Amino acid sequence: MPALQSLCFSATTPSPPKSLTNLSTKPTKTLQNLHLPDANISLQFKEKILCLEIMGVDSGKALTHNPSLQTATLASIHSITSFLQSKGIHQKDMGRIFGMCPKILTSNIRHDLKPVFQFLSQDLNVPENNFRKAINKCPRLLVSSVRDQLKPALFYVQRLGFKDMESLAYQDSVLLVSSVENTLIPKLDCLRSMGFSHEDAVGMVVRCPALFTFSVERNFKPKFGYFVGQMEGSLEALKEFPQYFGFSLEKRIKPRHREVVERGVSIPLSLLLKSTDEEFRELIEKGGG
Repeated sequence: MPALQSLCFSATTPSPPKSLTNLSTKPTKTLQNLHLPDANISLQFKEKILCLEIMGVDSGKALTHNPSLQTATLASIHSITSFLQSKGIHQKDMGRIFGMCPKILTSNIRHDLKPVFQFLSQDLNVPENNFRKAINKCPRLLVSSVRDQLKPALFYVQRLGFKDMESLAYQDSVLLVSSVENTLIPKLDCLRSMGFSHEDAVGMVVRCPALFTFSVERNFKPKFGYFVGQMEGSLEALKEFPQYFGFSLEKRIKPRHREVVERGVSIPLSLLLKSTDEEFRELIEKGGG
């Protein structure tokens, strides 16, 4: 990718590429949406827009979510991409990573990025050859303060009983970038408000970490209301199968529950929801499970 290398992976750009005299539609719209007079749009700024677009980043969105990009230099962007490449991140990953977290493009390598990789290595035991896997799973790690966010979250979930560092690094890393006070604790409190003991609520989130990612208003409350109101289910059943909250209320839970009621059969909660459509049909025909 010659254009990408000359614009995004080189600290200097001695002469403008011909493409800058006829920017693609997308970068042109980006420039227009910023409401900057043409006279104020420097060649360097146009190069930066083109650089982002070549990497696969929506430059308009990136500039909106990270206004500091307007004054960032191509050299600084190059230093960020070079540093990430030195940590095993591939060029093909950059578009998605920067698109999700454009703040990374104006991060301070020493104070912001290096501590994150030290955290991955020292606290989560992630080997260097797996940095890419961890970052691709959760790019937000790169814009999270190790001192104020990542370590406090890790300490909290470890106190709850999370011991699998590999899972936290590659599967449930969203927990590490979630606010302990505003996200994790309220979700646990919500489960306790349903009638679960603290021990039972903790056991549920440890077995099903996705519970920490569900909305209280859009998920927990309507699904719990339906479970106890229409399904007349027990807390014990939910304690044994907390994955219940991960299924769609309208597309999975309600239709299948209504069918078993109409057919007069009884199927355990886990089988009711986890079974494929074919397996569910067989359970219905056999009169339950």
